[in-house]
Amino acid sequence: MITFLKGTLVDSLPNRAILDVNGVGYEVLIPISTYDKLPAPGQAVQLLTHFHVREQEQSLYGFGTHDERDLFRLLIQRVSGIGPKLGMAVLSGMTVSQFKSAVVNGDVATISKISGVGKKTAERVVLELKDKVGVADAWEAATMAEGGGVAQALANVNDAVLALISLGFKQVEAHKAIQKCLKSGEFAEDAPADELIRAALRTLN
Repeated sequence: MITFLKGTLVDSLPNRAILDVNGVGYEVLIPISTYDKLPAPGQAVQLLTHFHVREQEQSLYGFGTHDERDLFRLLIQRVSGIGPKLGMAVLSGMTVSQFKSAVVNGDVATISKISGVGKKTAERVVLELKDKVGVADAWEAATMAEGGGVAQALANVNDAVLALISLGFKQVEAHKAIQKCLKSGEFAEDAPADELIRAALRTLN
């Protein structure tokens, strides 16, 4: 699996970028949210990637942040009827924080305004992320964090759990792995989410 690319930006459009990585040119499909963060051609750039394989096609998707990639994976792996094309449309239609807020508040109208989504798909997104995966509850708890103390610790744990869910793990096993790491005594209660994710992956694998 290709998890990131680091090289020189050769060219970019709102839906794709071409990177020169040690003499090899990679065409990466990107959302507008990532395109907006790209430097000028000729400058160094790093993109987090998701390698998607279908029967007759292999595609490489690129993202500027972990939050973007996590949301993309969450959508295509956990919501029925959502493929990479719609996943990219969501990221191009609103920011990650806007999407999280819409799901938490059950704002079907806002999500349905995204190009290619529609009301029925928007309803399914909200329903399945709330009921089948339990993501909305975690997002709501994270939104309430005001920095520092217990609130920030809870937000970090929720972020780590959501990242593991986006990688294909079930919510229950992701939560158990994070709690096991915290109980090991190796981490402070407010340990950063990325440290918890790495430790949990070692436990799960």
